[in-house]
This record gives sequence, C-alpha cells and structure tokens, in this order.
Amino acid sequence: MTITTRAPRRLESYVCGEWTRGAKDGVPLLDAATGDPVALIDATGLDYRAALDWGRDRGGLALRAMTFHERALMLKALGQALMGMKEEFYAESLATGATRADAWIDIEGGIGTLLTFASKARRELPNARVLTDGEVEPLSRDGSFAGQHIYTPLQGIAIHINAYNFPCWGMLEKIGPNLLAGVPCIVKPASQTAYLTELMVRRMIDTGILPEGALQLVSGSAGDMLDHVTGQDAITFTGSAATGRKLKTHPAIVENATRFTMEADSLNASVLGPDAAPGSDEFDLFVKEVAREMTVKAGQKCTAIRRVIAPRAHVDALVAALSDRLGKAALGNPADEGVRMGPLASLDQRDEVRERIAALRADAEIVAGNPDDVRIVSGDAEKGAFLNPVLMYCDTPFAAQAVHDVEAFGPVSTVMPYDTMDEAVELTRRGKGSLVASVFTDDKAVAEEMVIGMAPFHGRVLIGNRRSAKTSTGHGSPLAPLVHGGPGRAGGGEEMGGMRGVKHYMQRTAVQGTPRLLSAVTGRWIEGAEAQQGTHPFRKSLSELQIGDQLVTASRQITQEDVEHFAEFTGDTFYAHMDSDAAAANPFFDDRVAHGYLIASFAAGLFVDPAPGPVLANYGVDNLRFLTPVYFGDTLQVRLTCKEINPRETADHGEVRWDCQVTNQEGAVVAQYDVLTMVAKTWPQA
Repeated sequence: MTITTRAPRRLESYVCGEWTRGAKDGVPLLDAATGDPVALIDATGLDYRAALDWGRDRGGLALRAMTFHERALMLKALGQALMGMKEEFYAESLATGATRADAWIDIEGGIGTLLTFASKARRELPNARVLTDGEVEPLSRDGSFAGQHIYTPLQGIAIHINAYNFPCWGMLEKIGPNLLAGVPCIVKPASQTAYLTELMVRRMIDTGILPEGALQLVSGSAGDMLDHVTGQDAITFTGSAATGRKLKTHPAIVENATRFTMEADSLNASVLGPDAAPGSDEFDLFVKEVAREMTVKAGQKCTAIRRVIAPRAHVDALVAALSDRLGKAALGNPADEGVRMGPLASLDQRDEVRERIAALRADAEIVAGNPDDVRIVSGDAEKGAFLNPVLMYCDTPFAAQAVHDVEAFGPVSTVMPYDTMDEAVELTRRGKGSLVASVFTDDKAVAEEMVIGMAPFHGRVLIGNRRSAKTSTGHGSPLAPLVHGGPGRAGGGEEMGGMRGVKHYMQRTAVQGTPRLLSAVTGRWIEGAEAQQGTHPFRKSLSELQIGDQLVTASRQITQEDVEHFAEFTGDTFYAHMDSDAAAANPFFDDRVAHGYLIASFAAGLFVDPAPGPVLANYGVDNLRFLTPVYFGDTLQVRLTCKEINPRETADHGEVRWDCQVTNQEGAVVAQYDVLTMVAKTWPQA
C-alpha cells in the first residue's frame, strides 16, 4: 500500500457570512492511525458577540419567515446534496480512526437523520409558522373566553458544543430540529476531529440552500462566546460531565436562564436475561451485541455498553464467548481492507483510556485483551492511537465502586454477575443515570420486570431477542424518532425524539382571548370563532377555501328500519342495537340505540357533495367521539366547518381538516370529530 502524505490544511471558521482564519498559526491535529498532521486549528480573534448577533438577526429572521414545510423541504434538499458528496466525507473520516462501517454511522447515519426530520415534519407538522399544543381550553360558560397553548420559535440562536466521536452525526442530529423550529445555529465541534465537521459545513454552505446566518461554524476554542448568550438562546453540550457542569453554571447562562441541554458520561449497561442460557439465541445475540459495542468506533460511543450484567451461572461461558469473539477483531489502519476496528481518536485519548483501565482494576481483573501490548494488522503501534479491546470481570459488583463510576471511553467493558432480577435492575441503576440500557430475553415476565425497573434511570431501553434480531438497530444506535438523552449522570438532557426535538427550540405560550382572535393567531378555526356560509365548501378549491367556511345540513330521522338494516348489512348486531330489554338494562341507555358508525355514515350522507370537485379524497377521521345516544325517531343534523388548511409545497393539493358536529333535534351533540380530506389547490385542475 502506498501512503501519500499531504500538507495539513488550515481550518477556518464560518461566521458573519465569511470563512475566517484564526489569528494564530493553529494547533496541529494528527491522523489517529499514522500520527501524520491532518489540519491546523485556531479560532483566536473571532468576534463572538457579532457572530451570535449575525445569526439571531439574519438567520433567525429568514428562518422564521418560512413555514415548517418550507424548512423541511430545505433540509431535504440539503440532505440529498450531502448524500451525493458522501465519498469525500468518507475519505476525510479515515483520519479520525473510523473504519468504513464506523463512518457509515457518522456520515450516512447523520444525513439520514436530517432526512428523517425533514420527512416527519412534512407529515406531522402543519404548513404554518405556529404550532398548537393540545386542545382549546374553554374558560367561560358562554364560550366567549378560551385558552390555547402555542409554540413559536425562540428569537435567539442555538449553540451546539459537540464531541469528537461523531463529527457529522453529532452536528446533524442537533441542527435538524433547530432549523425546523426556525432557529439559527452556531456549531462548535471538538477540535480533534473538527476537520471533518468543517469539510461538511463548507459543502453545506456551498450549496446555497440555507439562508445566510442559519448556520455558522467555529473551528477552535469557543472563547468568550457564552458571555453573550441571552434568555432566547439555547445551548446543547455533548462531552464530559465535569465540563458540562462547568458550562451549565456559566454566569450568563444562570443569569438569563438560558436553555441548556447536556449529554454527558454514561455507564450504559446490558443485561443477559435469566432465561438466556448458553446455546440460546438470546445468549448468542448478547455476545454479538456486546462485542460490537466494544469495537464499533473503537468503543468511542456515548451509548456503548460499559457494564455487562449476566446471571452468575452463565458468566464463565459468557467471558469465554466474548474473549473468543474479541480476539478475532482485526485492529489496524481503517484505510486497509479487513480491518474491523481502528484506533482511538488521538494518543491523548488512548492514554486516558489506559488510565481509566488502571482505575477499574481496583474492582475488576482483565480477562481478555492487554492494553499495553497492542496487536495490530497494519499501521504504526507507536504513532497510531491503537488499543486492544479489553474485557474485565468484577465478581462482587455490589461491593465495588469504580466499575459504577469510571468510564473508559474506548473498547472496554466489565462483566459482572447477578443472582436475582432485582439485583440485575439495581446494578443497572448503580450507573446513576444512563443514556441507554438493554436486556436480552425472550421471556415476557423478564422483559416487563426489567424494563419497568430500569426505565426511570435510562433515556432508552432496548429489548433484544430472536424475534427482532434481523430488524433491530441495536443497543448503541440513537434513532431520529426516539429521544436521545438520559437522567442523572447522563446529563438530564433530551435530543431528537422526532418532533419533540423541534419543540426544544420553541417557546410554549398560553394564549387567552376570544375564539375569534385565538383563531386568527393559530390559523385554526375553533368553536365560537367566526364562520361563514354560502357556497358548499366542498365546491371550493384551496385557493378559494377559507378557515371558517361552514355548511349546516338538512336533517335526517333515524328509524328502526335504518338500525336493523345497518346491523344486518354490517354484521354488527350488538345487543344495545337489537334488544330493547338488554339495552334498557345498560346504565348508559334507555332503549335500543343507533350504531355510532351508522351516525357517522349518515352524517357523511348529509354533508357530502357527490359531484366531482376539488375534494379529491377522504383519508380519515380524528378524535371521533359519540356523546349522546341516538334513539329511534331522533333526527340528525350536521355542522361542517373548515378548521385547518395545509397546502403541500410540492403538490397540486393539500390537506383540509373539517370540524364535524352532529346534533339531534334538541341541539345536543351526539357525535364530534375531525374529517380529513385532500383538496385540489385549483379546480378545474390544470
């Protein structure tokens, strides 16, 4: 293999719309496998107050002018552009010590997370600039005063202080939600792998997709940046608990109650269920998962398995199986084929992990892997930050302290035994709060007891077994739709979680007022707001339809023949519809009643305009409730009101939500629900 050295490139920061070098020559960043200089980093001399103001003023203004769907399409375009450049990122990632498989998690996993947020936002959020939260709260008997919770974007900037282990994913999983929320951001990556983050940000800026000021980058020290935060800003930090606590108590953050989300140290545990004996599928899966979490990214994952908890009767077999599997892991230069595990990110990191192993030896013994005798298939054992996978064993975990306190952020895990499930749960809790735990079992009772016992101390719990083996994403994989974070020692923060993550960058506000004005604020019709009647609203395209367009139908009487025909036709012969004595014995009814779905069907017959028109399809109902029994002889009438309009940015139609209220001859509401339709933007369609 021919190794071509290159001159280290000078990293730049992107602030106030320009790529800017620091005032000094820069600190060299070294290739994790070869020790060769990769880049020089420095950010001295940057004006952080100006950078934050630039983002707030330029980026924030542009983003807040967009709707959620427009921002989502922006992220989609950005993700697709980055995916087309992925090979450039893979090549740069080799210097971080990541194998191709490791880099896939970081690069394509990060871009995929961005695309997932874009997709979920278009499905789950309205094409609007304000989110409603929950239902309208009536605050007066006559309906003239009500309350509605709303979410609006913060008027500040999101500051992301990221770790070195995922220079792409760690950035993208954070900026996706804040950009969707309409909040600009400034990214400060950890220096050791900042060259990969800088390359990706450079390519993102080159696309021209993001508004000016939406994304900035600091390559180097954050300097006095935090001195200038306000109560409208939000800070995320990923790193050590000690550094996180220091940042969290920064005077400006405390003074302004600035939002601060931390992901810190995490002694994640994985438990082998008592039913998962050697030879079982779950035992084999457990061995595979622990070994994978020790070797992927050389164990440099905040979600990696640090504590391996197993029934005492199975620990010998487990240690033997893990030792055998780990012994087959080919350690070397990630650029070489056949290498399964690359080096740690730096020599300093390798030294730190060795120090942590020494501390763990107060409680545990090394049973596989020598941290001081590195065996590699390629690379330089002295210049590269290589370290063998190290498996340790602690026979008395309840008398130990270090194994529950010391995190060796590398390919290191400690096996410890338990005798009862209560002990297993307690051992997972000894980590004082973790990002993730897992239990491998095929027993329902074990799964129930373990998950309920572990959940209060963990942000995520994985159940692994034979039935999900082919589809499970594994213990260590945070996913865009699920929350990432954990209580206690893990920082108490929460990221991602689908659209939950977007709301972290928005302010929830309770708004009180008349229904008419609340509807104007939210862009959503509510009971008591203005309504207008005239042309049947189903004859209106999106270009003509307005919130509050309303139809009040004629009435239809319900007969015994209707109910019995519906029962025979559908097969729904529930006694309350067919037997007067049995129905009268029911505490909710006086006599036989009409089917709820007959009521909904007759309601549709009353409000639907049957001729071809702009309403293209009915795709469901939400919040269907039957509130008052309907007896033979009662009459039904429908009030249908246009409640919400969401035009699709890239289609010739949009979604319309209709408030449907069905009343009887006395004006009592017998059914209430939302009808969901697809409506053409224009009609006739071009």
